Amino acid sequence: MTLLAIGLVLLALVLVGVPIAVSLGAVAVLAMVTGPGGLGSLPNSALVMYSGATSFPLIAIPLFILAGAIMNASGISRRLIAFASAMVGFVRGGLAMVTITASLFFAEISGSAVADVAALGSILIPAMKAKGYSKAFAAAVTSSSATLAVIIPPSIPMILYGVMSGSSIVELFVAGIVPGILGGLMMMFVAYLLARRHDFPREQMFRLDRVWTTFREAGWALTLPLIILGGIFTGWVTATEGAGLAVVAAVFIGAVIYRELDWKHLRLAVIEGGTQTAVVMLLVAASALLGDYLTEVRVPQQVAAGIMELTQDRWAILLLLNAFFLVIGLFLHSAAAIILVVPIVMPLVLAAGIDPVHFGLIVTLNLGIGQQTPPVASVLVTACSVAKADIWEVSKVNVYFVAVLLAVLLLVTYVPIIPMALVEILYR
Repeated sequence: MTLLAIGLVLLALVLVGVPIAVSLGAVAVLAMVTGPGGLGSLPNSALVMYSGATSFPLIAIPLFILAGAIMNASGISRRLIAFASAMVGFVRGGLAMVTITASLFFAEISGSAVADVAALGSILIPAMKAKGYSKAFAAAVTSSSATLAVIIPPSIPMILYGVMSGSSIVELFVAGIVPGILGGLMMMFVAYLLARRHDFPREQMFRLDRVWTTFREAGWALTLPLIILGGIFTGWVTATEGAGLAVVAAVFIGAVIYRELDWKHLRLAVIEGGTQTAVVMLLVAASALLGDYLTEVRVPQQVAAGIMELTQDRWAILLLLNAFFLVIGLFLHSAAAIILVVPIVMPLVLAAGIDPVHFGLIVTLNLGIGQQTPPVASVLVTACSVAKADIWEVSKVNVYFVAVLLAVLLLVTYVPIIPMALVEILYR
């Protein structure tokens, strides 16, 4: 009953336009004041919010966001796009293939779908429109490929899930590799079918010399994923240290190698990264306060016991949790949903014998789909803004790419060897 009341008040505040972080904090304070502790429970609220937002693994979030902003300001994104165009631009609908491929590259450095859309969409969406692609298609493929790329390491939602669940962030990163690549290939196939139907153009004939030229120009940019992921997977650095390494490498490559990152562009990148970080970390702090209250009144244990009474079959529980997170994703940003909901359902996940790393990928995919489905649809809204397209027109095209995300979700959920094989081989 407590959870239902909190959910209804939170939903009401969000629907009237109150920012989610403010809504979470207000609901938490209201629940604490009206609870058994009364006003006496408030003095500790600032400490709870501070400690919730200063966990060491969370430092990776602003660093990865900053690395993505520096990439966009220093010509690294443009070189990655040129290389992707040389590789796959000869296929029918080549620019759509370039968009998907570039998203997979970019995600290995920024970890953020919104950053992906903002960086690549500002270049690729106008290019697609100029070549005769509809703006709805351009926005849809950019938006969905950015969301898919978030399950490829390093992923900010996975970092948040790892902190909230106590799971290994490195194992979460590894679990996302195969599903991310598989989903990318499936999206390319869908884009090809749509390109044939609408007679979208090829970019140019495949030329090995152009591949080599763009590879040389993007060579230093391509070392970024190797530096970051190689260091993390080999155990030389933690995910947080890898994020710091990403910033240093991005600054070095942009300023020293490409000579396109000056103080002005660096300042703008820092401001952009700081703004995005403030939004996420305020969500973290407010969610920590509400999560602390829910833990004190034993809501997670009650939810777990209630579902276990309904069914103890692991696959049925996964089905219920998938449906639950798909609905949650309609109304909450992924960061808020992970921080708020994951601590509530983890007792159930552990009681049902579900691997927390496997479940983390399921959560990330579910909430990624929420980034594409109104009313919140944070990534889709960003893509529509860049494309200057109506969100409902884009959604009519985006349904094909959302279907790919749902297919990947079902495969990850019910064929666990797909995400977990590399984890078992490398870490268990």
